[in-house]
Amino acid sequence: MKHILFIAFILINTSLFCQIPSVEIKNLNGKIINTSQFNNNNNPIIISFWATWCKPCKQELENIHEVYEDWQEETNVKLIAISIDDSRNSAKIKPMVDAKGWEYEVYQDSNREFASKMGVNPIPHTFLLDGNKNIVYEHVTYSDGDEEKLYEKLLQTITK
Repeated sequence: MKHILFIAFILINTSLFCQIPSVEIKNLNGKIINTSQFNNNNNPIIISFWATWCKPCKQELENIHEVYEDWQEETNVKLIAISIDDSRNSAKIKPMVDAKGWEYEVYQDSNREFASKMGVNPIPHTFLLDGNKNIVYEHVTYSDGDEEKLYEKLLQTITK
């Protein structure tokens, strides 16, 4: 029994240390980029899956927006927001991002291929990647204050 628990512990912990899949998605100008090209010069990356119709998603991104500049100064983190809005709603993404003043890199995953390969369901679903682009933390849904937990994990990532 101890061996089974130990193996389960190893599998659970090593599953977080995997890298993101390689998928082609579009930026807000329609340019196609492969997710393997996500780069932050060996600094942490936050990937947040969201949609224009998802209130908790927008709240999470808005709350992070309020502290994002400080986070960047302290940790050199980059936030990449991946919209899973389908083609019918994709025209709403850029105006919303512009109106909110989000300075994140924003991409569209309209066919949800990237989201599917990342195991995203439901949203918001947020991933923290270390400087080697390994997934070291993920969080599903959003409640006020969850950004503080994300920040604590971010600090742990840069001090390792």
